[in-house]
Amino acid sequence: MFDTTYMHEPWREDALCQGDTEGLFFSDSADIGRVAAAKAICSSCPVIDECLAYAIDTGQPDGIWGGHTAKERRKLRSDWLKEVRRAS
Repeated sequence: MFDTTYMHEPWREDALCQGDTEGLFFSDSADIGRVAAAKAICSSCPVIDECLAYAIDTGQPDGIWGGHTAKERRKLRSDWLKEVRRAS
């Protein structure tokens, strides 16, 4: 069952990617130009932190979220988990 808890988060209304009609944020990750363009938009987005946290919390498998690709988000999560384990 799809969890819609985050679907109505207020931060989404302020996201600069609203209305991404060209699918820029869900382009092929090999298309470096489109990935860079999406990340450039993210870099000035007022809700970049909330977006990244959402993507990591919900395990978003695709797209640019919070200025990071899926691969970059997996690395961030992995590093965070290692840090948590080390601190335990």
